[in-house]
Amino acid sequence: MSERNQELADFLRRARSQVDHTRTGLPVDERVRRVPGLRREEVAQLARVSSDYYTRLEQGRPITPSAGIIDAIARALDLDDAGLTHLRHLIGGTDTIAQQRRTPRVQRPRHGLLQLMEALDSVPAMLLGRRTDVLATNQLARALLTDFDAMPAKGRNYARWMSLAPEARDLFTDWEMQARVVVENLRLEAGRNSHDPATQALVGELTIASSEFAAWWQEHRVFQRTHGDKRFHHPIVGDLTLQYETVTLPGDPDQTLFLYTAEAGTKHRDALNLLNSWAAIVHVHDSPGPSAKPSGRIDDVTNETGRETRPAAGPIANDKYS
Repeated sequence: MSERNQELADFLRRARSQVDHTRTGLPVDERVRRVPGLRREEVAQLARVSSDYYTRLEQGRPITPSAGIIDAIARALDLDDAGLTHLRHLIGGTDTIAQQRRTPRVQRPRHGLLQLMEALDSVPAMLLGRRTDVLATNQLARALLTDFDAMPAKGRNYARWMSLAPEARDLFTDWEMQARVVVENLRLEAGRNSHDPATQALVGELTIASSEFAAWWQEHRVFQRTHGDKRFHHPIVGDLTLQYETVTLPGDPDQTLFLYTAEAGTKHRDALNLLNSWAAIVHVHDSPGPSAKPSGRIDDVTNETGRETRPAAGPIANDKYS
């Protein structure tokens, strides 16, 4: 069985085991269930395909279902949009596989986008590329998260940082949930670009280096990050909760812009504003992100004239990644 077919078989088995058979509308079956979830023949019945056909598919046999059958199986397994997308990637076809084997384009942030991120001096902004490579950050994002610019080019990867950096575990109040989401998002992308050597190398590295990553990767769960909340316990400004939105760029779907905001008039906005002023004081681009220490007190946010000090837009990482 090929590696890709094995991935498909593992994903289908995992998805089948997660379905509550009592909520499917199938006739009551009094037989003892040796494993949780649906039986293969029940998935086949719900998807209106033969039991033999579905069994061969779950065994990773080289068959390519039609789009209608893929959708029917996804409904039978109660997959969400991310799960359906992942299933389509894993099943694929001749055109999909050939496209994946092409040499990927070099990841280059557009100059106008870098200027936009610089202009967002009160909003943390981070640009992620394929396999969660960090392509660019603005000054406030470096103060909020870490100074990815200070890392070697090949080390600037969000999944690697979340999985291996002690500061990430300390920074996120719910690190385990956030790290799991990153793993599930990376698996979704790995299904889309299964022949990318850099993705394979990253997964191999993190599987060896992190027992949590290895366990979550084997669960075959997928997730598409679009928006949500992130809770931080920041060493400079304390606890704050920010809302994030993701923007997939027209013309380059492999790049996603993450923007972090806080509601006006809340303690979370006040904390973000304080972090913004702190970043200007300590020149966060030249210091290791949240672990840096300000030269003055934490409440020292004004200059000698008494006016509030505003951060200058810091340089943006624009290294080229393959």
